[in-house]
Amino acid sequence: MLNCPYAKKCGGCQLQNMTYEQQLSHKQVKVIRLVGKLCHVEEIMGMETPSRYRNKATHAFSFYRGKVISGLYQASDRKVIPVTDCLLEDEAVAPMAATLRKLAATLKIPVYDLQTGKGNLRTLLVRKSFSTGEVMAVVVTKFDKFPQKQALAEAFLRSHPELTTLVWNVNPTDTPVFLGNKSEVLHGKGYITDTLCGLQFRVSPASFHQINPVQTEVLYGKAKEFAALTGKERVVDAYCGTGTIGLTLARDAKEIIGVETNPQAVADAMENAKQNGVTNAKFICRDAGQFLEEAAKRKEKIDVVVTDPPRAGCSKQFLQSLLALAPKRVVYVSCNPETLARDLFTLSKGGYQVKTVQPVDMFPQTGHVETVVCLTRK
Repeated sequence: MLNCPYAKKCGGCQLQNMTYEQQLSHKQVKVIRLVGKLCHVEEIMGMETPSRYRNKATHAFSFYRGKVISGLYQASDRKVIPVTDCLLEDEAVAPMAATLRKLAATLKIPVYDLQTGKGNLRTLLVRKSFSTGEVMAVVVTKFDKFPQKQALAEAFLRSHPELTTLVWNVNPTDTPVFLGNKSEVLHGKGYITDTLCGLQFRVSPASFHQINPVQTEVLYGKAKEFAALTGKERVVDAYCGTGTIGLTLARDAKEIIGVETNPQAVADAMENAKQNGVTNAKFICRDAGQFLEEAAKRKEKIDVVVTDPPRAGCSKQFLQSLLALAPKRVVYVSCNPETLARDLFTLSKGGYQVKTVQPVDMFPQTGHVETVVCLTRK
C-alpha cells in the first residue's frame, strides 16, 4: 500500500487503501462483470513497481494563508490541495515545483486564483522521457504580459540544469484547462523525444502521450498480437492521436491509415512517421466515424481496424460504419470498461465475435483500467 498523506483530500488514488494484489483483483472483477458474458477475460497484467510511473505531472498554483502553494485540484470544488510530492509522479517533479514556489515569492509573481480570476502564475507542467532522460518544464501564466519571464527562466535553469527544454505558455481562460494556445520556448527545442516500442516520438507540451511508458509497451504489444498482421493488410488506426499505435504496427502491415480530429495531433503523427522512416503510414484529420462511413460507401477493402477512443467510447456513427465496412478483425483499446461493454455488445450483435479480452493496469492506485479486445468477423 502507498502511505500517502494527501489521499483523503486529493481523491486521485481511489484504491491505495488496498494492497496491489487486491487492486488487481478489484479491476479484474470489474471487467468480468461488464464483458464476461461475451468472452473469457484473461488475467489482468499488472506492474512490478506500481508507483512513480507517471511521466507527466501538472501542479496548479495558488495562495493560502500568506504562502504560495502548489498541488492538485480537488475533484469536488477545484480548490488546490497542497502536495509537495505525489508518489505516482517521477521524482524529478517535486523539486521543480518547490523551485517555482520559491521563485514566485522572491520575484513577486502574483499567483492565479481560479475562484476570482485574479493573478498570473497558473501551472507547472513537467514531462520526462524515461527512455532518453530528457525533461521538459512548462510554466503557464494567465496573461501574455510576464515581466519576470527572463529572470524566472534564468533562475529556474540554474536550479535545474537537467532540464532539456523550458517553455512559457499563456492560458487566458477562466477554466481549469491547463494549457492555452500560445507558447514561447525559453530554453531548448520546445519538445522532448521519447522511445516507445523501438520507435522515437516527439512530445510537445500539448501532445497526447501515454503517461505510463512501462505499461504502454505491454498494452501496445497486446494490440499488435491481436492485430495478427502478415504484411498484406490495410489497417485503419481510428482515434489515432499522435500515431503511436499505428506506427508500432506499420512494419508488419501493408498500409496504415491514421484518423484523428485534432490537427496538432495529426501534424505530430506525420512528424513521428518521418522521424522513424515509416513510409507506409498516412494520417488524416477527420472524424473517425465519417471516415469509415465514406470508406464503406466506396467499398474500400480494410482488413483490420484498430480503435482507441476516448472515455466516451466509439460514436454510433463509427460503430455503424465499422459494421458496414466489415473488416476481418477489430482491435479495441479501451480506457473505460463501461463504454467498452456497450460497444462490444453492439459489435457482437452486428456480426463480430469477441475472441480475447485482456485487461492491463495502466494506472495503479486508481480505479481506472485499460482493456485490449480482439474481435473477428463471424
